[in-house]
Formats: sequence, C-alpha cells, structure tokens
Amino acid sequence: MYSNRRQFLGMALATAAFVTVGAAAASAATVEEIKAKGTIVVGIQGDNAPWGFVNTSGKQDGFDADVATLFARELGVKVEFQPLAVANRIPALTTGKVDILFATMAMTEERAKSIQYSKPYAANTISLYAAKADTAKTPADVAGWEIGVPKSSSQDKAITDAVGSTATVRRFDDDAATIQALVSGQVKAVGGNMFYGQRLDAASAGTYERKIDFLTTYNGVGTRLGEKDWNETVNAFLDKIKANGELAAITKKWMKIDLPTFPESIPNIPFTVK
Repeated sequence: MYSNRRQFLGMALATAAFVTVGAAAASAATVEEIKAKGTIVVGIQGDNAPWGFVNTSGKQDGFDADVATLFARELGVKVEFQPLAVANRIPALTTGKVDILFATMAMTEERAKSIQYSKPYAANTISLYAAKADTAKTPADVAGWEIGVPKSSSQDKAITDAVGSTATVRRFDDDAATIQALVSGQVKAVGGNMFYGQRLDAASAGTYERKIDFLTTYNGVGTRLGEKDWNETVNAFLDKIKANGELAAITKKWMKIDLPTFPESIPNIPFTVK
C-alpha cells in the first residue's frame, strides 16, 4: 500500500510539474500578439554594468537596456525589464517568463541548442583578473589557484576550458558575487568580461589588473527555437540600427569604443531560423 501511495504521489507531482511547465510555455507570445498587448517583457542582466544594471533611480539601465528600448520602440510597444541571474536567462525565455533576451548572451554552440540567436550586435573579451602582485602570463602560471566565475556564463566556459584541469574553478551566482569573491579573498583570480577591470578598480583602486586574454565572444539577442517571426523581426531591427548609426552611438556611449566588425557567420551557431 505504501508503494502504491508513493507511486501515486510521484505521478501527481510529475503531472503537476508538466502542467506548470506547459502553462508557462503556452504563455510564449508571437510578435503580433505582443504588438496587440502593447508591452514586451525583456530578460536582462540586473547587476552587470555597463551591460545591464539598475541605476541610482531604481531603473534598468545600460547597453542592453538602450538597445532593447529601441527594439520596443520599433515594435510600437512599451518595454518591461525582468532582471535575471546568469543561470536563469535561458530558462526564463524557454518557459515564457520573458519574451526575449537582451541579456549579454555570448554566442556559444551549447546555448544555440536551447535558444535561437540573432545576428551579433556586441563583442566582449574574456580575461583573467588578479592582484597586481601575482604573476600570471600563461594558463600554466595559475596552477593550483582558485578562480571565480559566474556559473553558466561565457567566462565559466572560457576559464574551465583553459585552466580547469590545473586550477579550481569556483562558480558564483552572478558577476557581482564573482567580483566580491576576489575582493574578499575567497578566490585568487576571476574570469571576467572587458569591464571587470573598471569594477574591480572601483572596489579597490590600484589592486587588480587584467592578466590573460582568453577569447573574444559575440553577443546575440535570444529568442525561442523555431520562432521565425521573432528571429526575422530582431535581425531586421539590428540591420537597421547598424546602418543608421544608432547601435554605434550606444556602443560609444557605454563601451567607449567604435562599433566592432561582426562576423557574417559563426560555426554551428545559426543566426536565422531555416
């Protein structure tokens, strides 16, 4: 009897989980439905300046916020931002909690199995940051170190691929927690994007520096797999703001650099829905 009851409870829980996921997935809206609704929910990073962060006025701000606001304007709708942790970005999209991701989404083959990428619209260099007093010129120099990264991020993959067999990679919830781990001495180094230097200098001026550059990644807008309407709409929007100078202006404003030259293709990462 106990076994039957346990089986029944297991089936009930599984059914409840299925219904929950199904209901969430069913909330995914088409582009035309969003236009009719009048509001688009954008998944974005909430604490990763200058990509996405909450400013002193309590409003979502940053590079991705500016691009997403332009996209909402293109659709003729209001924008509602949903700040997400690194590991929650893809689940929030695939379950329909957000309509689209402007969330510092580095384009990787693994992620391309779960979401549809747009054409790239931003570039990012992944590097190792550590105290100036520590020497690290090659991956071999960090053998035995503890290195912090935001879990499930492009930094996580880059650092793990480069030094994971000789160093200990410690994973934290987001960029802010990763930076705090270095400042507080929990780790000896961190894998960060090209703005970690600024954030570390703000936390402890003159203490840290960029040691090793691992790779340059490209960011794409994330939509759900197979949703051709979203993919085509986003790509047309990106083509427009690249051509009219709006993306260059946003890049100069937040990144202090000229608009990068983007690749026409990336192996195993399609930019369009076939």
